[in-house]
This record gives sequence, C-alpha cells and structure tokens, in this order.
Amino acid sequence: MAGRFAPRTARPAVPHQAAPAAAAAAATAAASAPAGRTEQALTREWTPPGPLDLRLVLGPLRRGPADPTFRMVADGTFWRATRTPAGPGTLRVAARDGRIEAAAWGAGADWLLDQLPVLLGATDDPDAFVPRHRLLAVTRHRRPGLRLLRTGLVLESLIPSILEQKVTTDEAYRAWRLLVRRHGTPAPGPATDLDLHVMPDPRTWSLIPSWEWHRAGVDNKRSATILRAVRVARRLEEAAGMELPEAKTRLELIPGIGPWTSAETLQRSNGSPDAVTVGDLHLPGIVGHALADNRDADDDAMLTLLTPYEGQRHRATRLILLSGHTPKRRAPRMTPRNIAPL
Repeated sequence: MAGRFAPRTARPAVPHQAAPAAAAAAATAAASAPAGRTEQALTREWTPPGPLDLRLVLGPLRRGPADPTFRMVADGTFWRATRTPAGPGTLRVAARDGRIEAAAWGAGADWLLDQLPVLLGATDDPDAFVPRHRLLAVTRHRRPGLRLLRTGLVLESLIPSILEQKVTTDEAYRAWRLLVRRHGTPAPGPATDLDLHVMPDPRTWSLIPSWEWHRAGVDNKRSATILRAVRVARRLEEAAGMELPEAKTRLELIPGIGPWTSAETLQRSNGSPDAVTVGDLHLPGIVGHALADNRDADDDAMLTLLTPYEGQRHRATRLILLSGHTPKRRAPRMTPRNIAPL
C-alpha cells in the first residue's frame, strides 16, 4: 500500500503578476545567479501507511558526517542531492503530523517526487519479517518506523561502496567527499548554505585524472573498478529493476565488484530485504554474538544463523545493528597501515 499523497505544486520564485520593472530585475538576477539555483520548487505531500522514521529509513544514504550529497538539519529535515535519469535534483523531506512533506528542485525534481513513496519504503513489507529471536522481536517493537528504502539508482550507491572496499570508513568517506566536491556540481535549489553537491555523471568520473584519485587516497584497483563501472553505467542502472539474483549477477560481472559491494549497493538501490553483506570484517562477529553468543563467527556461521530469515536476512542484520547488542572490540581500530592490500 503506497499511502495517500497530494498533487505536486510549483512555487514560483517571482510573483506571477510581477510589474515589468520587477520582472526585468528578476530576469537579470536569474541570469547572473549560479546555474540550478533559481528553479521553482515542486512540492508533494504523502501519508505513509504506517509509522515511518526518516532517520532510520534515509540513514543508509549518508556516507559520513560531511557527505556532500546528504544533510540532516536540526529541525529534522533531510536534504538529498542526486543524479536522476532526468538530471540533477535536490530533495528536501520532513515529517509533519504523520505526513511527509517534500520539495524538489532541478531537472530531476519530477522524478524525485514521483519516486518519493518508493524511496521511503512504500514497496517494503516489514510484516514479511517473522522474528525468531527475542532480541530481534524486541528491537522491531522498539523501531516500528524502520522501512527499507529503495532509491532506484545504482551508480550513486555503487561508487561509494567501491570506495569503501578494504579501507577504513574514515578513508572512504574522505575520498567520496573530496571527489564529489571537486568533480560534482552544486546541487540545484536554495540550500547554498548546506554546500550540497550532486555526484559526477559517468563521463566526468571517467575523465578524473590519476593524480586526483591519488590525492583522494584511492588506490589503482578501486579507481580502475569505478572506471570499468561507469563505462557500462546504463547497463548497471538496469539492475535497479531486477530481482536480487539477477541484479547481483549484473553487478558482479564487473571485475572488482564482488558479493560485499553488490550487497551494499542493492540494499540501497533495490531495497532488497535479503541482500545480506558477506565479506565484512565485523558483521559476522556481530551477528554471531547477537544470535549465538559467538563473536568469532565467520561468514559461513553468520549465514547459517540467518537461515531462519531467508528472504529477510538484510532486515535481520539491520535490526541486530540497531539493537546495540554488539561485542566489545578486542583489538585496536584498523589503520591504513594494517589493512590487507586489495
């Protein structure tokens, strides 16, 4: 059930009946303003079919506290800059009295508002999950607003996932931040103080020189994987409309994209409740500790423990992580010096 929504409306930046002098001044200002900053805002309201926690739903899109494509402000409003099939767009989302209020700017505004319910989990079915462990039952009861988002966009999740391969999260977040700010474009809309940027298009990614990757701390293997991916961007984007096995196969045809990267991507682009992350340094121990008091679990042991949740294994791991029931660290944090090479 997709919920109820109000039709989109446009908010003109200049009064429709402006006097000729005022209209001329407005036109002059628009011509001198940065590109993408003077569009009309399109708006939409949507009533979700049940509880919805925007922080939980949209949180996986955030790649670090200074992600240039994502912001959450103090009043609980979320901002997202992205590259849609129709072009760059900025989306502002807020929850108000059980309704979702959204505004969008840029060439991708219509697309973003059309996809709003899907983005916020309207096609997700939380009731399909049957908890078989008390920890998961309690966590689900305490987090009724959790739904799995679905962006419908592959590349925007694939590229930062590649950057996160076998490095610390801080390194990956830094690389994403530097590359998007330097080679992306300012986000359309009014939020100039938020310094939002839209990630580069595939051609721009392909033209980034080697020294820029090096400056961002990205090694040759990861940059080469990204370059291979953007060369077939259209084919990869088709995976957003595929079932999980076919989508994984499509992504993993690219050398350098394995099960970890494809799962991390499809959790976001496809909203797949079963795209469990294997090959992660910490997740098997977290799942093992939560479900069997076995903090030394490996991937095989984790998948065995998650067998009762076949079809919902990603949701199960999300609930485990949200429970806070994680083992204490026994070793120092990884540093760039002790990470195995790719």
